[in-house]
Amino acid sequence: MKVSLNRINDNYLFEAKGASGVSVLIDNKTDEPLPNGQAGSKGASPMELLLMGVGGCSAIDVVSILKKQRQEITSYKMEVEGKRKEVRDAKPFEAIHVTIYLEGKIDEAKAIRAAQLSFEKYCSVSITLEASVKITYGIVLNGKKI
Repeated sequence: MKVSLNRINDNYLFEAKGASGVSVLIDNKTDEPLPNGQAGSKGASPMELLLMGVGGCSAIDVVSILKKQRQEITSYKMEVEGKRKEVRDAKPFEAIHVTIYLEGKIDEAKAIRAAQLSFEKYCSVSITLEASVKITYGIVLNGKKI
């Protein structure tokens, strides 16, 4: 697997592309507003992208597993929160918690098993990080925490 980055302004804004050809903007987190008053950042930070990768990887797994089990998903949302620590001059994640919000005609046991399979067996992003980051998850099914 390979991606490329191309700097597109005089600061920290990059356009990244992988084999799919889809562009993702990556920028430095900044508190400096633009002249028009909008937020200064025009892309996601690398650490935000890492959290998005965990969420996206797991979401694809869970939807795939539930579809194979003929579960009817009417809504799928996710929140991924990372807790950081200071290590020298860096701030890596020490823990990541994922909350999956599912709506639809979904068996509770199947939802739990799909999430478990994703995080413990299939999600390459989570498995890549598991040696250095504690990853936990929870499920809210039709408004009820399970």
